Amino acid sequence: MDEIVLRSMLKWPDVPSVYGWLRLDRRGNWLVRMPAAPDAGGLVKMPGGANGAARFERIGNPAVVEFISRNYACDPDGRYYFQNGPQRVFVSLDRTPWVYRLDDAGRELTSHTGAPAGAPREAFFDEEGALVLVCDPGAGVVLDRDLAALAERFTDRVGRPLDPGALFERVRAGGAVEVRLMGAALTVGPIATETLAARFGFTMHPAPPPGEPDC
Repeated sequence: MDEIVLRSMLKWPDVPSVYGWLRLDRRGNWLVRMPAAPDAGGLVKMPGGANGAARFERIGNPAVVEFISRNYACDPDGRYYFQNGPQRVFVSLDRTPWVYRLDDAGRELTSHTGAPAGAPREAFFDEEGALVLVCDPGAGVVLDRDLAALAERFTDRVGRPLDPGALFERVRAGGAVEVRLMGAALTVGPIATETLAARFGFTMHPAPPPGEPDC
């Protein structure tokens, strides 16, 4: 974390946490909930229309994105958050707490925060064909635009290329296939999207404990 953030945490240790205002989407974008706005009659309307669903917008400012990414962490209960000075802003996850992509050179994996991911240790295809990898930071879905390029790097254990489509069909049928990917020997198997959080111990939508205000 940034030094200024660590100092502020020591100076103001009891600032209430924030829930429901920050999201990480399937493509590694940070999204912020837009505040309610008054209508023409001066009445406050919830973002998202009559049903009250919150409306989120992607954060596009590079400096803000980098600040959030540098100060992204996880608590012992598997809740991910952005440490905004002395305040924790808990993050709702659209899929996984990490999103992986190929770096600019196309050689290594990197996370949505810009940190190196390291070699994959586990691999899974979900029911939609998304690739989920377990790397040094944790479990993360592969960015969709890099999926085809990465899937072409699957080989068998002796280095022979594997057809990505055939591999997915074998896995979808319930099989576990021994492969090599990015220099690592691992097994790729099936996983259901709805089981990801329980399998890897993270919280999709952090909520305040009883008695704590939902700021």
